[in-house]
Formats: sequence, C-alpha cells, structure tokens
Amino acid sequence: MSAMDQLEPIEKASVDELRALQLKRLRWSLKHAYDKVPHYRKAFDSAGARPDDLKDLADLAKFPFTSKADLRANYPFGMFAAPMDDIVRVHASSGTTGRPTVVGYTQEDIDTWSTVMARSIRAAGGRSTDIVHIAYGYGLFTGGLGAHYGAERLGATVVPVSGGMTERQVQLIRDFRPGIIMCTPSYLLVIGDEFVRQGLDPTQCGLRIGIFGAEPWTEGMQAELEKRFGIAALDLYGLSEVIGPGVAQECIETKDGLTVWEDHFYPEIVDPQSGAVLPDGRDGELVLTSLTKIGMPVIRYRTRDLTRLLPGTARTMRRMARVTGRSDDMLIIRGVNVFPSQIEELLLKEEKLSPHYVLEVRRDGHLDDLDVLVERRPEIPGPLSVAARTAIEQEVERLIKGYIGVSTKVRVVEPGTVQRSQGKAVRVIDKRPRT
Repeated sequence: MSAMDQLEPIEKASVDELRALQLKRLRWSLKHAYDKVPHYRKAFDSAGARPDDLKDLADLAKFPFTSKADLRANYPFGMFAAPMDDIVRVHASSGTTGRPTVVGYTQEDIDTWSTVMARSIRAAGGRSTDIVHIAYGYGLFTGGLGAHYGAERLGATVVPVSGGMTERQVQLIRDFRPGIIMCTPSYLLVIGDEFVRQGLDPTQCGLRIGIFGAEPWTEGMQAELEKRFGIAALDLYGLSEVIGPGVAQECIETKDGLTVWEDHFYPEIVDPQSGAVLPDGRDGELVLTSLTKIGMPVIRYRTRDLTRLLPGTARTMRRMARVTGRSDDMLIIRGVNVFPSQIEELLLKEEKLSPHYVLEVRRDGHLDDLDVLVERRPEIPGPLSVAARTAIEQEVERLIKGYIGVSTKVRVVEPGTVQRSQGKAVRVIDKRPRT
C-alpha cells in the first residue's frame, strides 16, 4: 500500500489541534493578503480591520467579504500576491457574464491543490492501484487538471480523456476498465445513454466509484447514477476562485455530506441578504477563506453556493451539506424562489421520466411563466399516448405546485429532445425579452 493511501495526520487531529492550526494559518493569510494585494489593503482599511485584530477565529467576521465583482475589477492579475516570476499556472472562469475571473498559482499552491485532490479521491475510496478516467474538461477550467494532478499525486493511473467524444469515452471505459470516473453528474448520464445506444450494460463496465462535481445535483440524481452504473456516486466540491476542485469531498464510509478540508479552507455560512454569520446547522451562503494559498489568497470569498455546516463524522473536520443551488441561479417566479435542483428532485420521483430536463422562463405581459421540459425514459415503450402524457404532466405540475408553491407548465418530450451537455449542464433557458 502506498503512503498516499494512508490518512494524513491532520485528518486524525483533534478539534482543538485543528482550530489552533486554523488560527495560526488564518493570521498568516490575512497578513499575506494585506501586505501583498492592494485590493485587500484598501478593503481592510475601509472596514477598519487590521490583520492583528484577529485574536480568535470568530474575529474573521470583522473583515470584509470578497466577491466575484472584486476579482473582475482587478482583472487580470491584480489579486495576485506573488510576482509573476513565481506564478507557474493561471486558470480562469468561462466569463459568461463579462470578464473572466483569473486565478494564479505558485508551485506551492499547485502542490497544495494536488494534495487536497489526492485526499479527496482517497476519501471517496480511491487508491494508488486505481485507474482513474477523467472526463472533466481540461484547459482554463480547473476540473480536468485539478482531478488529474490529484490522481497522479495519489499514485493512481490517470486516463486524461477530457470532456466530449462520448463514443470514445465508452470505448475507453470498456477497454481500460477504470475503477473510478470523474466528471459532471449530467455528463455521466450522457455516457450512460451512449452505453445503452450501443447495446451495452453500463453496470458491467467495471466502474465502482464516480466522483462528481461542478454543478448542483440532488440525492435523486445520485440514486439514478448509482443504479444505472452500479457505482458509489460521491460529491466533490470546489471552485476556481478558491483553488478548484478539492475544497470538500464526500467520504465513502459515511456518504453523509462533504468533509471540508478545513486545514486549508476556513468555511463560514452567512445570511445571503444581510451577510450576518450563521451558526453551524443553519442554511445559508458558503463563504470561504484560504489558509495556505500564496499566489492568490482569498479572504471571505462569497461563493453564492447555498448549504449548511455540520459536525464532522468520517473526519474531525466539519461537513457541508450537498449544495442545493446558488443564490445567483435562483429563479424568482411570481414572487416564489425556485432552484433547478428542487424541480429535479420532484422529476426523479416519477418513474416514467428521465433526468434530462430544462427549465424555460417566459414572460407573458408583466408576469413570468416557467415551463419544464423533461424527457420520458427511453426504456418506457413510446411514444406515450396523449392521455398518458397528459396524466404525467398534470401530476408533476401538481407536485411542483404543492412542494415549491409555483405554477408551471410541464411538457413531457421524447428522448433526445433536451440538449446534452459535455460539461456543466445548462438547466435554465431564459426566454424573457431583454429590456
């Protein structure tokens, strides 16, 4: 057994030892950011907060938040705390709304990232003897290279397929027989569909573990993937601005939420509206502070991801619940807050419906309407009769109204109608006129 297959000492440390390490590292990170990044010096000074003001962990609340807008305002390299001579890699978000957010890494940061990703894969049940099939996108997106370096650090065999070319994905999974696959949950559905199209049984492909992240997904989707492939489907969390994937990972022995690697990332939950810090167990927005990043520290970064913090189980470190959605992907339909993941959960309760769906928002006069397009399962003999289709549509509309409180128009469509994604799934299409 490789040394990387063993728990690191910090994973077995007591809560007191962990908190002492966090306090020491947090003091360093605040000073590093203040001394090296003009944005943080200005923001701290404006808030009347100095790094020396941090006497205990609760004092972090005195410091200002960092937002994606701050990163964009300092595009491209203004948030870096190290000279470009020391930056060995740059990643960036897709920049779908304005400028991309840019992240810089020193060699030490790459080492840290590789370590937390190796730890994540091991926590999911991976070992140095595994073959790991990586179908996250490579490039500026952090998913592919983050998973790649982590699997290599663990000592596993890496198959760097990247996203797309789904027929080839199936061929390589059949031929190489990896034990682990890493991709978005929605893309594994696409791979599963290709197995079936080729007349193959996905449960016989040799996979035993799937590590999925980059988009919110429900317990219903988890059950779907586990049944379809005969795997343990585990949740991975991260975001480019903080480091990439590897901030938190669901442990295979408990499967009860994601253990946050608190020796490198300090989590808080805040009220999305007021910004007030909430106690563990309360739902709110996740805020993260890096404790060890050199190239680009982040202080109280507002992730917009909605979750809650829970006591540790498989490790001393706290867990975060599955992300239910983002405060910025929330739809407000006639005054009701709606998240795509809420709709997904209800759709997957109907055995005749597949997990392929999209939400379309329209405007009728001054009011918004929500249409839910969802495919029937291909194994259900079809096409469905008008009466059967109408019955399913009306039942799902009733469920959505009852659970979420919003009226929708559900349309059951034929398999292959909803556009497939080879990366992050597009769940919302906004058809409202631009003002």
